Amino acid sequence: MSQNNKLFDEVLIDDVILNHHTILVNDIKLHYVIAGSGDPLVLLHGWPQTWYAWKHVIPALAEHYTVIAPDLRGFGDSDKPAGGFDKKTLADDIYKLVHKLGFEQIYLVGHDIGGMVAYAYAAEHPEDVRKLVLMDLLLPGVGLEEVMDVSKGGYWHFGWHMVRDLPEALISGRERIYLSHFFRELSYNPNAISDEDIDEYVRCYSSPGALRCGFETYRTLLADGEQNKKYATQKLQMPVQAYGGQNSAGDMLYQSLLAVADNVSSKVIEGCGHYIPEERPDVFVQELITFLNK
Repeated sequence: MSQNNKLFDEVLIDDVILNHHTILVNDIKLHYVIAGSGDPLVLLHGWPQTWYAWKHVIPALAEHYTVIAPDLRGFGDSDKPAGGFDKKTLADDIYKLVHKLGFEQIYLVGHDIGGMVAYAYAAEHPEDVRKLVLMDLLLPGVGLEEVMDVSKGGYWHFGWHMVRDLPEALISGRERIYLSHFFRELSYNPNAISDEDIDEYVRCYSSPGALRCGFETYRTLLADGEQNKKYATQKLQMPVQAYGGQNSAGDMLYQSLLAVADNVSSKVIEGCGHYIPEERPDVFVQELITFLNK
């Protein structure tokens, strides 16, 4: 481990020790969880989640890989800076984290906002990503704008989160009500995300600056789209796997990724909504290991 690491805590889940650390990158402290041994596998969470979204899958994956699950800049127990929430900068945070831990080539998995970060990482450092897995999202500039358009039946919260200051003012103190709405409405089985899970997410998103930071990742989406159009001029060559929940993105992610990658495969996860690692953890682990071992 790098000398910049600071032991934060240890948690035992399914007989696997998850070590919590913080590390300084780009003048901010990132919190991350690490477990297991072997080739590095980096897991990037989405909104409104943290590293904790991977808690059900880390123990099984740690039997095969060194699993690294960070809190993105502004999320969870990482620092809450004023800026740097475009996906290129968020990806650079993770790139520097990986290298400070002594790794170079990695397997990279991203869900939701984390998937946008993972794509930026792979586009910036294609030689360092052995395989890329994206889950239940559409990339800015490559299809996301269509599902942001409420006049065409798109999701309302994208535009709302992009409004400056107002969402924070109205949601502060009501984080449980707001976050529970998304876990209830975007999952196939809402009971997959327990009250205890929601307690942890509310703890994180109630901390000073957390709502603002989360919404800042939405306020950069239009700029991210312009950046992704530049990335798309050179298609990704590494194997890319797209996962979509049957009751969420489905096959849309796969179809959109054909514009940015040459070697794309796809799997629709049945009986699942947006939160694949929490709704169908066993299926996800099996599918992921199969893909990585091909």
